[in-house]
Amino acid sequence: MSTLALSLILFSALMHALWNLLVKRSVDKTVFIWWMFLSSGILLNIALLFMSTPFPPPSAFVLMLGAAGGACFVFYHLFNGRAYRNGDLSLTYPLAQTSMLYVPLWGVGLLGETLSIQGIGGILLILSGAYCVQLRRLSTDEILRPFRNLGDASVQAALAAGFIYSVGAVIDKMGVTIYPPFYFTYLLVMSMMVLMTANLMRPRYRGRILQEWRRSRTLVLVAGPVMMGSFLTFRYGLQLAPLSYAVPARQVSLLIGVLIGVFFLGETCGRIRFTAALLILLGVLFLRMG
Repeated sequence: MSTLALSLILFSALMHALWNLLVKRSVDKTVFIWWMFLSSGILLNIALLFMSTPFPPPSAFVLMLGAAGGACFVFYHLFNGRAYRNGDLSLTYPLAQTSMLYVPLWGVGLLGETLSIQGIGGILLILSGAYCVQLRRLSTDEILRPFRNLGDASVQAALAAGFIYSVGAVIDKMGVTIYPPFYFTYLLVMSMMVLMTANLMRPRYRGRILQEWRRSRTLVLVAGPVMMGSFLTFRYGLQLAPLSYAVPARQVSLLIGVLIGVFFLGETCGRIRFTAALLILLGVLFLRMG
């Protein structure tokens, strides 16, 4: 992976960790995420006015990719939300990271990518770190515990989130390969906005949209540019790097999240989180070498 590609993906990981922190600080998280996408979408439309090249006419295939990718990431958020709302975080979070099991398979099998020994080692290290970061203790029994509850609805939702994210990542890579990353990001965000808006039109959300704006307008205004930065830099990096490396490398956001928790939120690191963070860091170094 080139230095430029890795730098873009690491910056995206930083922005990803920051907007997730903002989501955690919000009250009505589903509505807040909609406001965050709206803020980001407005900024993308303003940025369009300053682009040096006109909006390239998208083919029907590119439009299909944008819509399909948007649907995948919306369903990823919905499945994740269901898993975290109804299940133990230490049980469901590791399973949501199983996307990294599928991504190299899709990269090699569908996109014709090749993996070096260092690259494979890096992917396995990052997967291990991402899987372990929310475990309560490092033991065989604890590591296997999530897979003993496959009949649990929250576990199934977490596994579905991991799978659907991996499909969205393949669509992402195809999109930025054949279409400029800025404009594909624009199509993706607009598709997600349409789907999330349709979800918020249901009666259960009546009155909650303005209420969340009044509570969290400052967070929304900060989150918009942060999310736009995360989306754009990742897709520019994805254009330059193999999918099999780019998606695992972005998991350094977990390491950043641990650091934010320790230094700014007063959380304790603990041996498990420290070990997980170290595995992720080593994995990223292996990907760079690979």
